[in-house]
Formats: sequence, C-alpha cells, structure tokens
Amino acid sequence: MADRADPTALRWLIGVELHNYRRHAGQTLAAAGKALGVSPGMVGHFEKGLYFPQPEQIAGLLSFYGAPAWDVERLSSVSGRAEQRTWLAPWNDIIPDWTKTFVGLEGLASHEVTYTPLALHALLQTREYSIAGTAGSARVRPDQVERLVSLRIERQRRLSSDTDPLRLTTLVEESVLDRPIGGAETLRAQLEHLVELSKLNSIELLVLPTAIGRHDSLEGGFAVLHFTQAQSIGYIEYPDGAVYVQDQDQVAAYTRTAESLRSAALPQSESREAIEARLERLI
Repeated sequence: MADRADPTALRWLIGVELHNYRRHAGQTLAAAGKALGVSPGMVGHFEKGLYFPQPEQIAGLLSFYGAPAWDVERLSSVSGRAEQRTWLAPWNDIIPDWTKTFVGLEGLASHEVTYTPLALHALLQTREYSIAGTAGSARVRPDQVERLVSLRIERQRRLSSDTDPLRLTTLVEESVLDRPIGGAETLRAQLEHLVELSKLNSIELLVLPTAIGRHDSLEGGFAVLHFTQAQSIGYIEYPDGAVYVQDQDQVAAYTRTAESLRSAALPQSESREAIEARLERLI
C-alpha cells in the first residue's frame, strides 16, 4: 500500500481505536497517561491523531485497556507506516481537512461501500462528468476545478490496481443514471464507463430501482470504509463538512443498512442491463 500511504490518516485511524479501547475499558486519560508514563494530554493527542505513538506506546496502552493480544500486535504493526510520505501532497493546498482525512483513509482501506442518492460517486466519474458536476459549484474555486478532478482520477487508479485493488460496492439510485450532468454526450460517455467498470472483479455496481419506493437510506448518502488491520469507519458528508462514525455499533448499523440496500437493488448483471438500456435510448 506504499503508493497510497498517508501518515495523517493513519494517525487518525490509530487514534480512533485507542480512544474506543479506552472508553470501553472505562479508563480516564489520567489513568492511561500514568500507566504509560506520559501526561494525560499526550494520550489525548494520540487519540486525536495529533501525534503518532511509538509501537511500544500503542502496545502499552492497549495492554492496559485489556485489548486482545492480536489487536495489540495488529495496531502496533500498522504504526510502522508512520514514516511514509503522503501521496496526497500535490493536492494538500486545495483539499479541506475533512475531505483530506477521508481520501487518506480511502487510500488505506481494503473495501469501500457507498450509497449515492444524487450523483455518481467520485470513484465512478469520467473526467468530463466530474468537471461538469464541479464547475460552477459555490464550494469550489474555478481555478481549482481541474486539480480536484485530477485527484478523483488518481483515486480511481486503485480500482484497477494489479497489486492492491480497492474493492468497491456502490449502490446507485436509478434516477442518478438519468440526470444529464454535462449534457447528453457527457452522460453517454459516463454510462459507457459504468458498463466497463461493472465488469471489473473489484467493483460491485448495483442500481436501486425507483419503483421500490421507500428504502432504509432515503435520508442521505453514506460510505463505510473497511480495513485489513483497523476497525471500520463510517462517513457522512454534508456541505462544507463531514461526520466520521467511529463507534463500532453505529458503524455496524450502517453496514446493515448497506446490506438491506443490496437486497433491494438489482443484481449486478441486471444493473448493467439497466445502464445499457439507457445507452440504447441515447443513441
């Protein structure tokens, strides 16, 4: 995963787990600091991802919290990536902090599950569709559109990686396929791109028919990131901000919602047919 290393996201991810273990153990920052031989403030900085704890500090805290030996070894080994440089450096000056954390975490994830009710997920977009959907946005400066789009294209490279592909399960509302972002030509090219993406082994692209009516996520989109060596994280974006779901019971609830949506969606082959049918009508 060296090409998607991001120490900031890694610090954040480890901090979340340290916080969760301390909370579940019923320990205070003061007690944890005393056990580790550091100040309570330093333990708090570890949990907020402001400082990177050494492997032995992670092991000490987790052992104090009564974590299983496997988890102690797992998180301690993850910290070995701390010295790697971030692949996000070319875009650091234009990405809001809340987005930067998510994109960094996405680069570390093994599987991403998304539900997108209004537009296609960034990992599915063609360059032209992405530009059309971004240009004119009150949240994006005109001189930054091309660079933000280039970041989305770079993120997409992991979907077809030979060594470390990101598995993607994406649930798309049928109405999104009919929204002509960028016009008919852009939409046609985008639908053709979706058909090709749906053939990749790493992608599960499922369409939610409008005819099903009510389902378990009509209140808005979300994503869940799964990791091979860390606990899963939920993500909900809103204008100019985002919520990161860290409590594992809450993350599990979003995972159940995703499974409910998968059950309601068209199977992969029928989802592809639904996209191809729209292409035929556009010709």
